[in-house]
Amino acid sequence: MDISRSSFYYWKSRLSNPSARTKTFISNILLFREYHEKYPSHGYRWLNAKIRLDTGLTVADVYAHKCCKTAGIKSKSKHYKYRKPASPFKVYPNLLLSELNVTGPMQCIVSDMTAFYVKGIYYELTIYMDLWNNEILSHSLSSKRGDRMTYISGLEDVVEIKKRYPEFKTVLHSDQGSVYTSKAFNELLPAYNIVRSMSRAGTPTDNGAMEAINSWIKAEIFTDFHITDNDKIQEDISEYIKFFNEERPAYSLNYLTPKQYGEQYEQV
Repeated sequence: MDISRSSFYYWKSRLSNPSARTKTFISNILLFREYHEKYPSHGYRWLNAKIRLDTGLTVADVYAHKCCKTAGIKSKSKHYKYRKPASPFKVYPNLLLSELNVTGPMQCIVSDMTAFYVKGIYYELTIYMDLWNNEILSHSLSSKRGDRMTYISGLEDVVEIKKRYPEFKTVLHSDQGSVYTSKAFNELLPAYNIVRSMSRAGTPTDNGAMEAINSWIKAEIFTDFHITDNDKIQEDISEYIKFFNEERPAYSLNYLTPKQYGEQYEQV
């Protein structure tokens, strides 16, 4: 085979007595594979952050990429692709386009509804999220198509939280859906110092943070959490929301969880 005798025995010796560095590399590959099997919708950066959060193991993203590439690990989720903005027709002004500077909790809340099927049953999940730390403040789930109460009940929960921050002027941003533009939805907001903001018609990228979260939620509840039981769908979604707020590291928060980010703010 045209290989020198010394090279062959060196290679054979390394196989039977691997170095400490090689052993550590193999151990880390197995750890990344274990987390990928549990959270297959995510790539190497998120897996690295989650492992660091759970185990305290700190490695560079370049090293994490090497481990995942060696193990053949790739994200199994598909996400929203950018679309060209439509014409700027507004019901309420789009305050996010005015370079809104969010520096604390409850200054800007974004909302949207996402739909999915579980064993042939249709569900609508309405979410209200604090844009400052990506914390999901309230959510409401319904199997009734076009159920207005998912929006209203979620908004009532937000208003209760807003009462703790009366000094803040809160911007509530959404798309131009029929419920979001209705009188029942908007008539009480000025009393709680909540100002409305809306995306341009047909332009989901104006609410890009919420659209991205919707995409991740649907990927994770099926790929990672394996939600398939209609009998306890409400419980499963609530459990996932708790995971999202308290255990899921977020790239936009430098891989802290929303809860950790809020705790750091309170300490400062």
